[in-house]
Amino acid sequence: MNILVTGAFGFVGKNLCEALRNIRDGKDRTRPNLKIDNIYEFDVDTPKELLFGFCKNADFVFNLAGANRPKTTDEFMQVNCDFAKELLDMLKLNNNKCPVMLSSSIQATLCGRFADSEYGRSKLAGENLFFDYSLQTGAKVLVYRFPNLFGKWCRPNYNSAVATFCNNIANDLPITVNNPATELELLYIDDLVNEMLDALEGKEHNCEFEGVNTVLCENGKFCAVPKTHHVTLGRIVELLESFKKQTSTLVIPEIPEDSFAKKLYSTYLSYLPKDKVAFDLKMNTDERGSFTELIKTMNCGQISVNISKPGITKGQHWHNTKWEFFIVVAGHGLIEERRIGSDEVLRFEVSGEKITAVHMLPGYTHNIINLSDTEDLVTVMWANEQFDSNHPDTYFEKV
Repeated sequence: MNILVTGAFGFVGKNLCEALRNIRDGKDRTRPNLKIDNIYEFDVDTPKELLFGFCKNADFVFNLAGANRPKTTDEFMQVNCDFAKELLDMLKLNNNKCPVMLSSSIQATLCGRFADSEYGRSKLAGENLFFDYSLQTGAKVLVYRFPNLFGKWCRPNYNSAVATFCNNIANDLPITVNNPATELELLYIDDLVNEMLDALEGKEHNCEFEGVNTVLCENGKFCAVPKTHHVTLGRIVELLESFKKQTSTLVIPEIPEDSFAKKLYSTYLSYLPKDKVAFDLKMNTDERGSFTELIKTMNCGQISVNISKPGITKGQHWHNTKWEFFIVVAGHGLIEERRIGSDEVLRFEVSGEKITAVHMLPGYTHNIINLSDTEDLVTVMWANEQFDSNHPDTYFEKV
């Protein structure tokens, strides 16, 4: 299959083209039935004479070209409508009736706050061109009206509030929020790309519109990405500020699977400057070695790393409710556990040669001994709760 992508160097185009390349090159095997031969990338600086050949050979066209911030309002029509007509005319000249996707906008509804949108009018004109083209040629057209988009590689200070907030907060720049209660409908770039790959396989989702609201339906005139998020500006900023604090608190905020928070966190990280990509952790050191907290979570405890010097024994304490995993990743050691009030000792010889997770049981005093005379013992430790110095639940007693 040959794929033509116009607007290929923009935010959506770049993400889509990378996804297509991963499939073409066998790096992404999640779509075994999708075979991609050539990806024709066209953008504003691509020689126009190439477009004709692309239109001749394409088996599917993604028209992502568009003007968002032109110097004059006339450019809206020139890019969002006139270029679309040129593209469709070239497909006609080549008698190529392959499916064509159009990237439109929710502003094309011309409803509510979009009623006077010149951008929306130009997008609506482009939509009508595509629907007319379908009637004339019988070609399949897929018209998507996208809401606000966000994700990696989105240009800040352009047409995405999320991109601007992520960039500015990551780089310690000011942001302006006039009304924190303002709600946005947001579409994540990976969800959008996944839908476009579905469209390549003939599995697009259809819809109609009630004002600006998308109503999914099997035989709808339009197409839509079924997963979007409705979030207030205040909530976006609140989440971003919590992400920014992670390097000092080590606390990973709640990021459930497929949640807006998870997608926003990944987006935020993509804007970090080099001097914030790496950060130092506090190592608690003494003559025995070191102990360093790595990551804390809201509800699932924390992860730390312990380094014991040769011959050193650490631990010798027990907990009522707290429990842990000890996982030796380098060196050779012995873990001992004894139930309080009992003389029976459980012993587990461990090493980085065969990584094993050992439970530190509640009500059992325990230790970890470095059996080597020359090498450090490195142990990853997970505890089911964050350490609280006011309620440590830790009581000294030798095994």
